[in-house]
Amino acid sequence: MGGKTLSEKIIEEHCGKEVSAGEVVVVNVDLSYMQDGTGPLTVLRMKEMGIEKAYNPEKTIIFLDHASPSPRMELSNDHRFLRDFAEKTGIILSDVGYGISHHNSLESYARPGDVIVGADSHTCTNGALGAFATGMGSTDVAAAIALGKTWMKVPETYLVEVNGRLPKGVYSKDIILHLIGKITSNGATYKALEFTGNTITGLSTAARSTIANMSVEAGAKVGLFPPDNETKKFLKKMGREEDFREVGSDEDADFEKRIEINAEELEPVIACPHLVDNTKKISEVGKVKVNEVLIGTSCNGRLEDLHIAASILKGKKISKNTRVIVTPASRMVYLEALKDGTIETFIESGALVTTPGCGACDGVHEGILGDGDVCLATQPRNFKGRMGNPNSFIYLGSPAVAAATALAGEISDPREVM
Repeated sequence: MGGKTLSEKIIEEHCGKEVSAGEVVVVNVDLSYMQDGTGPLTVLRMKEMGIEKAYNPEKTIIFLDHASPSPRMELSNDHRFLRDFAEKTGIILSDVGYGISHHNSLESYARPGDVIVGADSHTCTNGALGAFATGMGSTDVAAAIALGKTWMKVPETYLVEVNGRLPKGVYSKDIILHLIGKITSNGATYKALEFTGNTITGLSTAARSTIANMSVEAGAKVGLFPPDNETKKFLKKMGREEDFREVGSDEDADFEKRIEINAEELEPVIACPHLVDNTKKISEVGKVKVNEVLIGTSCNGRLEDLHIAASILKGKKISKNTRVIVTPASRMVYLEALKDGTIETFIESGALVTTPGCGACDGVHEGILGDGDVCLATQPRNFKGRMGNPNSFIYLGSPAVAAATALAGEISDPREVM
């Protein structure tokens, strides 16, 4: 038997035996979480199983992030239901205003080499720290919370090697959109995407988390970054340096496919309605007038993302025909952006800054689109109706594209204003 991939190594550690791709195994889970959209069903499933407790309450979290704060009575009652369950069981509660589950997990909980399951498809964001993190259905997460373990198939791995210096105005969002456009939205179904190359080692944890977050948009089970010095630096900043460990694929690991990307050939990429793999180079999009710009979400709501957008907007005014919504990913990000003047820059430009959380991304509140509205968003999805209205149109781009678009009132190349 040849060498092991990063996914295989992590799974082996958590099931206590040697494994290979395609095998179905039961693994111990380090961290489980749910959010206010999926949480009520998860709790109901636990009640149906007759297990109204968590195997490890200190490693189980309820995040109230999708409707933060609640915009209507029904969601407020869901929040009350989840708060009561957290108090009864001792499960950690991350209440409204503390931010998005995946980003808070990166800040405070996820560790290299962990197995993490969440009742949210973008749980794979935690792969930025080298955790085997994946989204599951509410029933499976209920079992993981109650029993401390879950079942899964060991995924085959695609090695994505990105080399070269990113050109000015091109970011990790463009790398992942380019990849999804290249292999399609189901091109990596139930595969592990492992990212490597000198471009990747030069990316911050924030930039890596954007790629990990959107790995599921190619159908992937996980998006993984081998822990390195950047990982150690990030964990130290979060006060968790002791959580660092090195783990990676063997040199002779058996990868099902290898995909090479030359970063120097990339330019800003846009995902056009209504599929994430409907990608075009920004030079191919043409003039598209935009009614709303959204900067934030689990994909691009980190401090680095806000800095990129603010650097373009500083001293300028957004287009009078375009509304701009900025939603920090967490309370920590919000506070840091307040302290360094980033929030002030947004407000002076004419943007609206909202409570940390998912915001307008999932179409519950804080920016629902009107009929015929066009939005340029930094979020991970642009499915029809994603932002609350099936008669609207969502384009996806980087924070730099979002800022340039906000100034012009139409989808614009950030390289022209940077």
